[in-house]
Amino acid sequence: MAEMTSAERVMTVLRRGEPDRIPHFEWIVDKRVRHALCPGAGLEEFTVRMGLDAMLCDPDFKSTQVAPNRFKNEWGIVVEKGTEQHSTVVESVIQTMENMLKYEAPDAYAPYRFESLKKLVARYKGKYAIGVHLNDVLSIPRNLMGFQELMMAFCLEPELVQALVDMSVELNIKLAQEAARCGADFIFTGDDYSSGQAPFMSPDTFRELLYPGLKKVIKGFHDAGLPMIKHTDGNVMPLLDMLLDAGIDCLDPIDPLGNMDMAEMKRDYSHRIALKGNVNCATTLVTGTVQEVVQETLDVIRAGAQGGGLILSSSNSIHSSVNPLNYLAMVNTIKAYGTYPIKLNFDASGAVEAFG
Repeated sequence: MAEMTSAERVMTVLRRGEPDRIPHFEWIVDKRVRHALCPGAGLEEFTVRMGLDAMLCDPDFKSTQVAPNRFKNEWGIVVEKGTEQHSTVVESVIQTMENMLKYEAPDAYAPYRFESLKKLVARYKGKYAIGVHLNDVLSIPRNLMGFQELMMAFCLEPELVQALVDMSVELNIKLAQEAARCGADFIFTGDDYSSGQAPFMSPDTFRELLYPGLKKVIKGFHDAGLPMIKHTDGNVMPLLDMLLDAGIDCLDPIDPLGNMDMAEMKRDYSHRIALKGNVNCATTLVTGTVQEVVQETLDVIRAGAQGGGLILSSSNSIHSSVNPLNYLAMVNTIKAYGTYPIKLNFDASGAVEAFG
């Protein structure tokens, strides 16, 4: 097979096809890990130097510092920046339906909303797959209310939950339309639905309050011409049929801490969705040996790569506790053993020494 560009490789996988080799990218590569492997590199430079397959960005939302390490953003939410790249919501803005009725969401059409995306498109369109992080039905309601308050509202104020979900859906469809117009290739959403044990809400509650919005927002992404990678940690098996019926194109990260098994997902669902994952970033990539990282990466290739439809990555992200050499070993294993046609009987002798 002729060598593909990274853009062709990723988009082939999102259509459940077989590319020239398994693509790899991560939602987050923490600065500590990046700088250990590529000193001083930002995520864009790191992507190029490490040979990853996607350039990723968020919509551009403005924020104002209100205290040390705390910032108020366009949503009216106050977040705190810690050691990880993800900020933590510390002040929410909606407690009641009255608050909701008075609330004004950020303008999807603000002229600066996709400046970061436009720069990536100008530099890399057609070479790397360009993905934009949006939301679907849970993260925006959670951030606006607070997690505990939202969980209580599922039982006590379903009308308020529904209003928040509707707002999230409508805004993200508009954002997707703008992202498509600016040249994005795909959408990824990071609204987590589950813990390691079970979804945050019952399947019946999900079906009533979240599933209709999920179907609508995914249809909006598809109408804009953008496939969607759905990220959710934990055990999502009780919700999986609804996620599939809603039309997701790819599921990430097939969380091993949620007892999600790559081989089972490949066997039972690869005719409907592509898969992304799932080298364990809670244990193997943090405290494992290079040999263990190589072995687990090979196990993911064996379990999920046949016939295509696999983006190989960590089981969530490359966070600050990941051992940089372990991440490098995973990347090198993908490059060494991820070329199609995949050979299931790997001779990995020498790989540990070479990749360590």
